[in-house]
Amino acid sequence: MSEANKQLARRWFEQVWNQRSEKAIDEIFHPHGKCYGFPDPDSVLEGPEAFKEIHRSFCGAFPDLVINVEEVVAEGDRVAIRWTAGMTHRGDHLGFPASGKKAALAGSSFIIVQNGKIMAGWNYMDLHKLFEELEEGPRKAGALLA
Repeated sequence: MSEANKQLARRWFEQVWNQRSEKAIDEIFHPHGKCYGFPDPDSVLEGPEAFKEIHRSFCGAFPDLVINVEEVVAEGDRVAIRWTAGMTHRGDHLGFPASGKKAALAGSSFIIVQNGKIMAGWNYMDLHKLFEELEEGPRKAGALLA
């Protein structure tokens, strides 16, 4: 079970983020699944449609986004993923004009898998710092929701 869950986590990052597949979101994220900590540390997104809204904004802002999965550890239905992302701020989808700046982001995600789908995921990254560097001023990451 743990190996299948590790592969599901890798598939999520490759297909959802690197290939920007909304179809994969529907296939992998449980209809009642919850995503915690994205785009703000206190955010809770429920279901694929809520996640897709944020996904579209983020991919629109960073059309060349590439996430590298650095490490995956699984035990039973729980999976921990350490990842890094590289991107260029080319879109105005964050609530401020595209800066053209290259950016890097490191983070981790912890998921619970049930019946081959992600039921819950907790995400840890410093989007506030990233947005401040891009905009050169404070910005709440929740601008993705606007």
